[in-house]
Amino acid sequence: MHCPFCNFHDTKVVDSRLTVDNSRVKRRRECIKCENRWSTIETADLNLPRVIKKDNSREDFSEKKVERGIIRALNKRSVDKDSIDIAIQNIKNKLKALTDKEIISSQIGILVMQELRELDQVAYIRFASVYHSFEDLQAFQDIISIIEKDLTPEMIKTQLKLIDDEKINNKK
Repeated sequence: MHCPFCNFHDTKVVDSRLTVDNSRVKRRRECIKCENRWSTIETADLNLPRVIKKDNSREDFSEKKVERGIIRALNKRSVDKDSIDIAIQNIKNKLKALTDKEIISSQIGILVMQELRELDQVAYIRFASVYHSFEDLQAFQDIISIIEKDLTPEMIKTQLKLIDDEKINNKK
């Protein structure tokens, strides 16, 4: 590695440690010539599959696009950034495990919905409504009834209710 200060071609590693999520290595480096120090963060360069879009064009997988979709679905919902990061990492891990070099964009949408379902019911419904192109109220009611039937006890504890019973009773 070249020194960013004097551009000398040789440096030494002074210290190495894993980041909090154990997915990267943070290294403290020192230039042999000018003795300046700096940090680098290293990640494994794994190839994620290319994405086949609806129009049959292909593009590289974009973590930022997935993150934008998740954040848009979670707009004004009380889900912390760490949970979002974990969901994105789960999606990437599933994609890395695939042996295919290409994946249809709709399969990524399904992975996003699976993660959103664990994070927040409302965000899941928001994303699903766009993903499935809901066109009427019945489609929303159908997916809400499916979600309510499939909730595990853990999910019931951690998620906000879709409809606040107290607010409904007060309006009557």
